[in-house]
Amino acid sequence: MVKYFLGQSVLRSSWDQVFAAFWQRYPNPYSKHVLTEDIVHREVTPDQKLLSRRLLTKTNRMPRWAERLFPANVAHSVYILEDSIVDPQNQTMTTFTWNINHARLMVVEERCVYCVNSDNSGWTEIRREAWVSSSLFGVSRAVQEFGLARFKSNVTKTMKGFEYILAKLQGEAPSRTLVETAKEAKEKAKETALAATEKAKDLANKAATKQQQQLV
Repeated sequence: MVKYFLGQSVLRSSWDQVFAAFWQRYPNPYSKHVLTEDIVHREVTPDQKLLSRRLLTKTNRMPRWAERLFPANVAHSVYILEDSIVDPQNQTMTTFTWNINHARLMVVEERCVYCVNSDNSGWTEIRREAWVSSSLFGVSRAVQEFGLARFKSNVTKTMKGFEYILAKLQGEAPSRTLVETAKEAKEKAKETALAATEKAKDLANKAATKQQQQLV
């Protein structure tokens, strides 16, 4: 049995902008799990479509119960092939991705279609499908559930990363990441705590001085 995912997202940028951002997505603050990307093939067809194949390397943290099933020396990196077809005349881009290692544990296949949004020609719509399967006897269902949950989480990161890169390319100040916001809040809290400590010390010193004067 295979787990199936179907979703639709909208980026508030034109198709041309999204197409340009697609090739510049990495690195971004939301893609720390993406280690490398390499173009292994590219060609323009007679009907002016751009065909590309990329190899990506991503980290793949297994759930603890799954780690017991594999030797400690099994690589935690996942190699992913991505085929894409860009049709500039019809303003569509279709991508197919799938992992080429750890296939016995789990295979995740994804198909995305990027096209102009039907309600707003200045926006881009992404239609996403995914299939998660596992051939591990006895635990395949649990592996598929885990894989589907991770896939959904990665989709959220992908969209945030896309928005971040689009903002940079459009000359806008990218919205701060949660990590940056938390770091700033932590620093402000430290400054506030330090100021409060200094003020408390100052009040304590003044109180001590006043008490000494009264004794004299």
